[in-house]
Amino acid sequence: MAHIDYYFSTLSPFTYLAGTRLEEIAGRHGATITYKPIDIMALFPRTGGLPPGERHPSRNAYRAQDLPRQAKKAGMKLNLKPAHFPTNAAPSSYAVIAAQNAGGGHLGALVHGILHAVWAEDLDIAEDDVVKGCLERAGFDPGLADSGLLTGAETYAANLEEAVAAGVFGAPFYIVDGEQKFWGQDRLDDLDMHLSGTL
Repeated sequence: MAHIDYYFSTLSPFTYLAGTRLEEIAGRHGATITYKPIDIMALFPRTGGLPPGERHPSRNAYRAQDLPRQAKKAGMKLNLKPAHFPTNAAPSSYAVIAAQNAGGGHLGALVHGILHAVWAEDLDIAEDDVVKGCLERAGFDPGLADSGLLTGAETYAANLEEAVAAGVFGAPFYIVDGEQKFWGQDRLDDLDMHLSGTL
């Protein structure tokens, strides 16, 4: 059975555009997933990248064209300039970590719900009520937002170190069985084919 380490940011528009396709793919192939939220703004400078606000204008101009195209292809609503971006991604990331440890809900729906709040609803995922709402809608106890904060902080920091050591440089990033790496929501078809043995 294949295992996928899923590195992502709860702020990443490209992670948002992945929707819940990873979970659908993993389900078809019987693969397991470990969700590893990371501080993407801390990852960029450590792996040769820059946050959007510091990138060359040509890169940001391309991003401004490409994101709406990708959203249209996926049939998803996208606000290119959300009201709360960037914001503090730690509270939502801690909630994902706590939910994974607790079990009982749908992690893919939780992650997508958090990202949908940013990119489609103009909500601030640094606010407790927003995070609790996402937890509840995904079948988790909303009280998880208030628990395990130390564990969440430690895991969040450890995920970043693991990501750097594993060769992760962006989000979403998928690593199958510690070897095969796939970067971006536009590589999910490749991941699917890899798991099927055709790529």
